[in-house]
Amino acid sequence: MSPTPARILVVDDQSVNVQLLKRALQKEGLTVIPASSGQEALELVDQAPPELILLDVIMPGMDGLEVCRRLQADRRYKNIPVIFVTGRNSKEGRLAGLRAGAVDYITKPIDLDETLARVRTQLRVVELNRDMLDLQRRLEESRHAASIGAITQGIAHNLNNLLGVVIGYLELIKAKPNCPDRVLANAEKLDHAVQRIVGIIRQLTTLAVKSRQPTTPGALSEIIEKTLRRFAGLTSSACPVQVENPHGDLNIHTHVEMFEDALCKILVNAYESYGDDHPGPRPIHLSVTLRKSPRAESRMVVLKVEDRGRGLDPQIRDHIFEPFISSKNTVGVGIGLTVARHALRNMGGDLTLEERPGGGATATLIYPIDRRRRTITNA
Repeated sequence: MSPTPARILVVDDQSVNVQLLKRALQKEGLTVIPASSGQEALELVDQAPPELILLDVIMPGMDGLEVCRRLQADRRYKNIPVIFVTGRNSKEGRLAGLRAGAVDYITKPIDLDETLARVRTQLRVVELNRDMLDLQRRLEESRHAASIGAITQGIAHNLNNLLGVVIGYLELIKAKPNCPDRVLANAEKLDHAVQRIVGIIRQLTTLAVKSRQPTTPGALSEIIEKTLRRFAGLTSSACPVQVENPHGDLNIHTHVEMFEDALCKILVNAYESYGDDHPGPRPIHLSVTLRKSPRAESRMVVLKVEDRGRGLDPQIRDHIFEPFISSKNTVGVGIGLTVARHALRNMGGDLTLEERPGGGATATLIYPIDRRRRTITNA
């Protein structure tokens, strides 16, 4: 099947110019739609957007500059290339056309060979853009499919391992039903495994949430203090966290529980970076600074969590935030940083992770100080 001919909208209040361009373009196998005014041109674009517009600048009523400006203001049509055709050859006239959104400029009297060459060039650009958009769409679909596959595989692996642990302890309990001490010990280990399963499901639920959460003002120093207590309850060995917070009276608008959970996951990642065989303390440094937002009207609070652990594994450095990516070999890991970044981005913040000079890693949590939850109304 031969490709559909490109559609060219030719707009000029002089019919002789329209007919001249129409004959030349049709000889090139192109479809021409004529229009004699700016208003008619806009109506024809609404009916069926063309691939390219040849537009006269000087017309009675709505001139070509205004037509181009209106097309540029409509997101549906702003990418349609417009070539201005005019008798004006001044620098000011060309600049006015380009500022209005035109991609090229042809002066009268029209040189048909030059016009056809410029039309072919712009049509090639249109085709390239379409190919790029199609490629981008295919890549997004591939990434989406790969992400679903990775998450599915990760869930199956983690839950299968944990279910194996559950079944094992159940078998031990059934094998020694008359030994209360062993039954109690195995029941506690069984409960621990079940809680890890519940934790994975809860974190996956968090990843599925895309709506922005309601926020309340809270003192950052109190949020950090509560997070440190929560973190201390999750670690079994000495792990001093040195806090440097010269902004103790700072208040931020956030979903406190989500913020604390994200910061705690970052601290746990720093703790685990030392490895299970690391002897002695595992120092972590938490610092708080402020920076200007790219938007001048707001500020950002920056929390840096630095450790002196093993650093980033080169094999997973570029995929550290993907679900179930981890350098650990134990079950039930590999989703903490994914959940933390998702939660922070959901609240308008972000999370990055990079190598720390001298060894270890630095996690940087960025959050808008004056972030408010947008009011959502039902229309």
